[in-house]
Amino acid sequence: MANDALKMVEIVHKALDDKQAVDIKILDIRDVTVMADYFIIAHGNNPNHVKSLIDNTEEQLEKAGYVAKHVEGYNTATWILLDYNDVIIHIFGKDDRLFYDLERIWSDGKQISFEPNTTSGQ
Repeated sequence: MANDALKMVEIVHKALDDKQAVDIKILDIRDVTVMADYFIIAHGNNPNHVKSLIDNTEEQLEKAGYVAKHVEGYNTATWILLDYNDVIIHIFGKDDRLFYDLERIWSDGKQISFEPNTTSGQ
């Protein structure tokens, strides 16, 4: 299951990076909660950018066979949450990201560096 979650993290990171997400953070929360293994947090420059980040992320994960368990906030595009069980993705507008400050709230999690293609076996 951990390898599956890491594969998802790689797909999400690439999908967000391809659409120029701002300040992508990956938090390993396995030692903090049973809720998920990883949080991925990023933000877009405006509501249309936030939606394009989500649309690309969902599309790329769906191509790999992953379907979201739950999506919240798409219509307002100020904070969109995608729940994939082991990986939870939070995409914010800039002001909402600063206001909610999930990185501080989940600071017990380990921020991990992500190098593209490290988990794909290419």
